Amino acid sequence: MHELGLVNYVVEQVSKIAEEQNVKKIRSVTLQFGEVSGIVTSYLHDYWLWYTKKFPLFEGSELKTEEIPAVTWCDDCKITYSTVKYGKTCPHCGSGNTWLLRGNEMMIKEVEVEDVNAAEGSGTELEATGEYQPE
Repeated sequence: MHELGLVNYVVEQVSKIAEEQNVKKIRSVTLQFGEVSGIVTSYLHDYWLWYTKKFPLFEGSELKTEEIPAVTWCDDCKITYSTVKYGKTCPHCGSGNTWLLRGNEMMIKEVEVEDVNAAEGSGTELEATGEYQPE
């Protein structure tokens, strides 16, 4: 159920940046998250629709998601491999001396905003990259 907390965090961070940049309307937010982060995409989208209704800045905005593949590193043979397919045991040497290299993170990759100075319907991207590490 950490998806609601995650949505809250993203809305807070994007709101701060939007205020600094004098942005009045968010069109979309793209999140990247790890394959083994435990994030349930359908919950994330449902919470986004429910939670962002409270903020005019996000009214009608879209949440886009991208999954980052989980990769594990083996300290013994110095090779990476797919975490989900092989787990903690290295498929190359059989060692359990491994650790997760990536696949548990969540980042705000991109924010698309409505550009009030351009032609109606056009958008622009806002620099809004941040990283959230679940507790």
